[in-house]
Amino acid sequence: MIPTHVTLVEVGPRDGLQNEAQPVSAAHKVELVHRLQAAGCREIEVTSFVSPKWVPQMADNVQVMAGIRRQAGVRYSVLTPNMKGLEAALPTQPDEVVVFGAASEAFSQRNINCSIAESIDRFAPVVAAAHEAGLKVRAAVSCALGCPYQGDVSADEVERVVMLMKGIGVDHCGIADTIGVGTPRKVQLAMERALKHYPVVEVSGHFHDTYGQALANIYACLQMGVHTFDTSISGLGGCPYAKGATGNVATEDVVFMLHGMGVDTGLDLDLLVDAGAYISGVLGRPPVSRVGKALLAKRGVAVNVGVNP
Repeated sequence: MIPTHVTLVEVGPRDGLQNEAQPVSAAHKVELVHRLQAAGCREIEVTSFVSPKWVPQMADNVQVMAGIRRQAGVRYSVLTPNMKGLEAALPTQPDEVVVFGAASEAFSQRNINCSIAESIDRFAPVVAAAHEAGLKVRAAVSCALGCPYQGDVSADEVERVVMLMKGIGVDHCGIADTIGVGTPRKVQLAMERALKHYPVVEVSGHFHDTYGQALANIYACLQMGVHTFDTSISGLGGCPYAKGATGNVATEDVVFMLHGMGVDTGLDLDLLVDAGAYISGVLGRPPVSRVGKALLAKRGVAVNVGVNP
């Protein structure tokens, strides 16, 4: 059942950077996107169109989208959690928009101050308008494996949100372990629910590595035939609503594992390591990726912490 090819959706520029306290310039974000597409990334989540009051790091969304040298065959996606966000995003010509809904009622209330059902009602016109504009809509079911407020999240709760997303016309469903508490069998149980309602080509996994389970969870999904995963360069990212939650699984680590299994990704690991070192330098810290750190050490390269714009 292990796929021969896996698609990685690079979420570092958006999900990875959105919670960084220090400002990252639009020029650095654009350069990161250019480095990622040079490394072979064909699915890149670039930015989000949300209120700068809540996510100040993404206030330069229009500037970033305008600065990208677009390559044929690369899909550039943006997060648009409401109609205002979608209306602001459309002139920047994204290829895909992303919405998200929690599998946990407690998380939904704490995160966006409404129930799961109310959040889906908000997304419905976004999905319809995106489709009218010819855009694909991808959804993430967040806190699908656990919630910082309610604790365990059941497969039934996951399936409820999957069905709600399907009901409003969402094209692709991602199962997201927002706080990184999932383990392989529990991940498979959640994925089984998504696969009841979406074909495998339109199901993906999004794993954080808080407890060191992300690679194992990806492998468990591969055993089910799932072949699309979100990853973040250098393991950037976290969740501001999940205390102690570390970043997304590092793209470099996933690629090293997949290539070692003989699975094609279309990605150049050395160039990914370079991209990870670049953005880590911008942020003033060493890369989080274990593979990135190991390969840089093997090269005898020190990360240039504090890169100039």
